[in-house]
Amino acid sequence: MVNFVLVAGARLGAWAWDDVVPWLREAGHGVRPVTLSGLAEKQGVPAGQQTHVRDIVDEVERLDLRDVVLVAHSYAGVPAGQAAERIGKRLARVVFVDSDVPVDGESFAGAWPDGGAGVEASLAENNGFWPPAPASHYDGHGLTERQIARIVADSTPHPGRTLTEPAVLSGPLSSLRATYVLCAPAGEEPDDDVAQLVADGHWRLVRMDTGHWPMFSRPRELAQVLLDAAGE
Repeated sequence: MVNFVLVAGARLGAWAWDDVVPWLREAGHGVRPVTLSGLAEKQGVPAGQQTHVRDIVDEVERLDLRDVVLVAHSYAGVPAGQAAERIGKRLARVVFVDSDVPVDGESFAGAWPDGGAGVEASLAENNGFWPPAPASHYDGHGLTERQIARIVADSTPHPGRTLTEPAVLSGPLSSLRATYVLCAPAGEEPDDDVAQLVADGHWRLVRMDTGHWPMFSRPRELAQVLLDAAGE
């Protein structure tokens, strides 16, 4: 048995994994979906980038979890990649689900093509928060109208400092035992940093022919990908 710790991306909470959790538990594993500070039921809790790192580490240590498979979607890859090296021997594997990965000294927003200018402008206009995305943001990702409506209804503003504060890493990402799940049509490739880690044999690449939110569009298939990664 392993312990899956599931962390969803920006604006989402533990609820985003509701359709994935039963498949993992049915396979006999422990499952701990995490809501990061300032989001969902934790709205109002002040949060910066390192707060989210501590959220993940504290959940593992508080429950004394071992054989942890840390799963991070989208934005959550940045704090999860930092938390992974701090979890140490408790960690079995990291699974990055169509996610960003941390770069020491660089923020989530700073990795964007515009250097984060668009995100920072949005934060300035919304009292320091990244507002929930409109329904149109989810078009073309294999989601039903009902699934999109659920995401829009349950998303919450994302605390801005978590997006603009830099990541802090003490070692290279190549030291992590990791699987990267690329959610994209066949033929697309991951970002250069991830592609290099895969090419060098440090990480394994798995492709899913679906959009950026597979926990909604393909929950059973994603659960199987996670189970396969746990068995590696």
